[in-house]
Amino acid sequence: MKLGIIIGSTRPGRSTDRQALWIKKTVEAKGELEATLVDLKDYPLPFFNEAISPRYNPDRTPAPEVQKWLDTIGSFDAYIFVTPEYNHSIPGELKNVFDYMTWEMVHKPAAIASHGTVGGARAAMHLKEILSEGQAVVIPKFSAISHMSDVISEEGVLDEAVAANPYGPQAQLDSLLGELTWYATALKAARDQE
Repeated sequence: MKLGIIIGSTRPGRSTDRQALWIKKTVEAKGELEATLVDLKDYPLPFFNEAISPRYNPDRTPAPEVQKWLDTIGSFDAYIFVTPEYNHSIPGELKNVFDYMTWEMVHKPAAIASHGTVGGARAAMHLKEILSEGQAVVIPKFSAISHMSDVISEEGVLDEAVAANPYGPQAQLDSLLGELTWYATALKAARDQE
């Protein structure tokens, strides 16, 4: 099954790509899902500017750059959205890509990995609400990291002492991946029967 790991920040100097790379390496080590990093830098969309909501526009013809995003996001069986917390919420560019979507994530599981001063908790809560509006199945488990640049290297390697904590980020991520894989398997089987 195909897992999209979405890097939800595009700003220079971001740490989000470190967390995403660490997640991808963990997924690959488990060998249960086929993970692909999706960097929003590769999908530069204008601020949402369609006259009619995409979900209610039967005559919609998305711009090529929008169609590229829709095709990519729709190609996965499961998702992990990696987001920093900016001003108690998610980055604007991450919210913007959702505004262009229709039903690409219906009946597919989506999980959240966040980082920030309080582990990105407020961004994660906002993102759960946004994901549920797209009818994705939001996974209750999460992965949160405070002080990202201190614990994950640029190569996506978690600090050994932090990784050894039985209640720390690695344990959280392992639990999240177990639950996500279960949901991905069950929901794909159900979608295949539709």
